[in-house]
Amino acid sequence: MTKDQLQNHYKGILDQGKMSPFQVIIVAICVILNMNDGIDVLVVSFSTGDIIKEWGLSKFDMGYVFSMGLFGMMIGSLLIAPLGDKVGRKLIFIVCLFMISLGMFLVSVCASYEQLLAFRLVTGLGIGGVLPTLAATASEFSNNKNRDFNVGLVQAGWPLGAIFTGFFCAYAIPNFGWRFPFFIAGCFSLIMLIVVLIYMHDSLDFLLKKQTKNNLQKINNILKKMKQEEIMTLPPVTLQPKSASLKSLFHVDFRNSTLKLWAAMFFGFFTLYTLMSWVPTIAKDSGLEFSLATYAGVLLNVGAMLGTICLGWLARKFSLKRTVFSFLIFAFIVMLIYGNISLSTVLIFIFIFLIGVFVQGGFNGLYAILSRVYPTEIRATGVGYAVGIGRLGAILGPTFFGFLSDDGMSISMLFTLFSIPLLVTGIVVFKLKSIHLK
Repeated sequence: MTKDQLQNHYKGILDQGKMSPFQVIIVAICVILNMNDGIDVLVVSFSTGDIIKEWGLSKFDMGYVFSMGLFGMMIGSLLIAPLGDKVGRKLIFIVCLFMISLGMFLVSVCASYEQLLAFRLVTGLGIGGVLPTLAATASEFSNNKNRDFNVGLVQAGWPLGAIFTGFFCAYAIPNFGWRFPFFIAGCFSLIMLIVVLIYMHDSLDFLLKKQTKNNLQKINNILKKMKQEEIMTLPPVTLQPKSASLKSLFHVDFRNSTLKLWAAMFFGFFTLYTLMSWVPTIAKDSGLEFSLATYAGVLLNVGAMLGTICLGWLARKFSLKRTVFSFLIFAFIVMLIYGNISLSTVLIFIFIFLIGVFVQGGFNGLYAILSRVYPTEIRATGVGYAVGIGRLGAILGPTFFGFLSDDGMSISMLFTLFSIPLLVTGIVVFKLKSIHLK
C-alpha cells in the first residue's frame, strides 16, 4: 500500500459518521482517567482539617501540601507528558498511573509532614503527565465529527471525580480517618493501570508517523478492533517527522499559536483554581451557613461537568473557537454579577452553578483547541507545555486571592479582578489563527 493509499484509507476512517465500540471504549477510559485530578484535589481539601490536627500544622504549612501537588503537576506536564510524542501515549499512561497509585498509597501510611510533602509531589508528577496525554489520545481515537465533543467530554472527568470524592470523603473521613480516602484513591488508580495495560493502544496516527518494530502488526490489530480493512505493508517513510521538542512549538507554523495558548492556559488556570479553592469560603462570606457553603463546592463541579459536556456538543454545531470564546465571555459577566450584586441564597447557588458551567466549561474547551492546533507528532508536547505553563497560574491564583483577601480587599473587588483573566483568555482564543479551528 502506497503512502497516498494509506492516507486515504486512514482519512476514510476519520470521516466516518459513527465511531466503533473500540474507539468509544478508549474515549471512555480517558474520561475515567481524568477523574484522578478531581479526586486528588478534593481528597486533600476534605482532609485538610484532620491533617492539620494530627501534626499540629498551621494553615501556612498546609498551603505547602496543596502547592507541592500542583508543583508536581506542573513539572509532570512540562517534562513527562511531552515524552508521549517519543515513546507513545500508552507507556506514559502506565508510568504515570504507577506514580499516582504509589503516591496515594504512601500518603495513606506516611509518618511525618516531610513525607507527606514528598509523596504529594510524586502524585502530582503522575497526574501532570497523564492529563495532557489524555487530550492527545482522545483526539487521535475520535472521528472528525466527534473529536471536539470527545476531548471536551474527557475534561468532564475532572468535576465528575470531584463530585464523587466530595460525597465519599464526607462519609469516610469521619468514620475511618483522613488516610482511608487516599488508600481508596490509590486503589482506583491501580485498577485503571490494569485497564490501561489491557485495553489502551497507541493511536493509528501515532503509529503511522513513528514507524518502529512490529508497527504493522500493531496497526492491523487496531484496524481489526475498529472493524476496518487491514493493510499488507507500511508506506515508505520519505520525510522524518517533526522533532517533538520545545523548539518545535516555536516553528514558524506554531509560534504565534503557542504563545497565545500559553497565555490562555495561564490566565484560565489562574481564575479556575482560585474559584475551586475558595468557593466554599466565598459562599460562606456571602451569608450561607457552613453546611450550605460546603455544598456550594459540589454544585460548582456539577455545573463544570454539565458545562463541559454542553460546550463539546455546541462545538459540533458551531465553530469551536467561537463557542469557547462565548463561554468565557459569559463567565466574565456571571462573575461580575455574582461579586457586585446582593443575592439571595437561591440566587447564590444559581450563580455558583453558572460559574461552574461557563468558567470551567469554557476553560476545558481549550484542551480541544490544543488538540487541533498541534499535529500528532508534537501534540503531546504542545498540550504538555501549555498545561504546564497553566499550572503555574493554578499555583499563583489561589495564593494571590488569599493575600488580597487578608489585606482587606472586598469580595466585589476580588471578583472583578479575578474575572478579568477570563476576558483576556476569551480574547486570546478569539484571535487564534489556525486552519484546524475554522
